Parts: sequence; structure tokens; C-alpha cells
Amino acid sequence: MKLSRRDALALALGGAAAAMLPARAMADAAADAIAAFTGGAATGTGGLTLTAPEIAENGNTVPIAVDAPGATEIIVLATGNPTPSVATFKFGPAAGSQAASTRIRLSKTQDVIAIAKMPDGSFVQASSTVKVTIGGCGG
Repeated sequence: MKLSRRDALALALGGAAAAMLPARAMADAAADAIAAFTGGAATGTGGLTLTAPEIAENGNTVPIAVDAPGATEIIVLATGNPTPSVATFKFGPAAGSQAASTRIRLSKTQDVIAIAKMPDGSFVQASSTVKVTIGGCGG
């Protein structure tokens, strides 16, 4: 099989276009997860604290903490991961505080987003950019 220069160029451009698709799909997946959680409602700021390191030496274990006094539910998303939804915390009426901490995996440098549902049905959002030097999801 002989490839002309034109065929090789077409194959290279097709490969480059295909490589761009996963990044767009991940961004859409995070937006879809936010819309599913909020029901399409707008999110405000304040009342939610997200604590995450500025630099994570290893993406396999990145410590995070969320705190939203009065919240009924908090969702945590990692926008650059193949599956953006990281954790969902639900708080009942007997909860002593509406705070949680855990360790998450991050595949690369990305934004970590936390959204809290407040008792009045409103939503508040906080985000933090975490720089990852060694990826934790196969990267």
C-alpha cells in the first residue's frame, strides 16, 4: 500500500482531531454532573469551604476537605478526571457538622469543584486548582 503525501496529511489531521475529543468529553461530563446535581439552577459563592493542596506531588492520594454549615448535601468533582464525580456527602438532621474530608485521585493538574445544596434549595460552589506532578489515574 502506497500512501501519498496528501493521504498521510489527512491521516495525521484525523488523528489530531481524534486526540482532542476526550478533553472536550471530560469537560462536558463535569458540566453534565453539575447540571444533574443542581437541576440547572445557578450556583452562588460563599458558605462553602474547599480545602485542597495547591501542589500535589502524587495524584494517587490528594487530601481534600469540605465544610458547609447547614448544607444538606455536598458533591465533589475533579474536572480533568475520566470520571469527574469524586464524592457525594449527604447530611441528615442529626449530623453534628456538615463537613467531610477524604483523599481523592487526580489524573493531572486540574480544578476540583465542590457544590453544596443548602436547606433553602440554593446551591453554593467553591473551586481550587491542584497542580499534580505525578498523575494518579494512569497518567
